[in-house]
Amino acid sequence: MFCLPYAGGGASVFNSWPNSFSDTIELHAVQLPGRESRYNEPKFTDVHQTANALADSIKPYLDRPYALFGYSMGALVAFELIRELRRRGDPLPLQLFTAAMRAPQTPPICPSLAHLPLDSFLEKMRHYYDPPQDAWNLSELLEIILPTLRADMKMCDGYIHNLEPPFECPIHAFAGQDDRSSPPAIVREWRQQTTEDFDMDVFDGTHFFINTALDDLQRAVISRLEKIVRHL
Repeated sequence: MFCLPYAGGGASVFNSWPNSFSDTIELHAVQLPGRESRYNEPKFTDVHQTANALADSIKPYLDRPYALFGYSMGALVAFELIRELRRRGDPLPLQLFTAAMRAPQTPPICPSLAHLPLDSFLEKMRHYYDPPQDAWNLSELLEIILPTLRADMKMCDGYIHNLEPPFECPIHAFAGQDDRSSPPAIVREWRQQTTEDFDMDVFDGTHFFINTALDDLQRAVISRLEKIVRHL
């Protein structure tokens, strides 16, 4: 399973995940440029550019069954990645997991944020996304994160959804009950993006339920993947 992190986040978001999964499921956390070990590389600001680069990067791994898990911005990138793979005629995933992200065809609730002055940017980010305060209260860490976060928000702000056929793989969506940026009602609209099964779980918490409901989130993902593995 390829795991794509939220805006401003890197592969380390998923560092602890392999401890919860069986040996039959191999996790690959995606490290986009501009963060962590790739901090000095130019940052992507366009979803389609990102999807194209990822399609190139994961091609050597597509000789085996796989799934995609995307959190927030990562879900949007995963969605466009599948579309790009389909256009190329490459093997497609057996499952798409989307978390904390509105369905791509629905209008955004959040206004554009990337261009805002610093104080307004941080205020709006706190209002809509309720980021973990331990990181955001450290000015040194925030200074490191901000350029990447602004680039990622530009990627989300500039996204335009184009009509294409729905996927032929099932989608399992996850939402936070009190997420102001992607409330459950619009997360549920991911069901329009598949001709196969659609499932959805809603957890207590806001946008970062990946921190507050991690065990429940992982259990739901593992349960679905185990069903897939049994039928291979």
